[in-house]
Amino acid sequence: MKFAKWVFTLGGIWGLLIIGPMFFLEGAIADQTQPFTHPDSYYGFLASTIMWQVGYLAIGRDPARFRPFMLIGAAGKLIFGGACWLLYAQGRIPLSVPVVATPDLILVVLYVTAWFKTRPAAAPAGA
Repeated sequence: MKFAKWVFTLGGIWGLLIIGPMFFLEGAIADQTQPFTHPDSYYGFLASTIMWQVGYLAIGRDPARFRPFMLIGAAGKLIFGGACWLLYAQGRIPLSVPVVATPDLILVVLYVTAWFKTRPAAAPAGA
């Protein structure tokens, strides 16, 4: 249980540190990716990603209770990290993008390990 607490708490903090500043970088990113036509998608991605980081922090507070969400979180990280490497292999994005996404793939392994090491929460009495 202690392993899962640490892994998910650190994963959530890492995500907040990486994603949080992007709320203030729209201009810089738009300058590099003209035309920047969908700021709604940009901020929608950031908002949903930030909230998953909060979810990881919640899992870290009570891993047994939130155990079912561990694999969902791992799947999200796997899909994103895998997609970045696939896009790079197709020549559609620069190497810097999948390199920055690689910690997510490491977190996939740690999250799945935490899932195996965490026993499910006991059912409430009378349930």
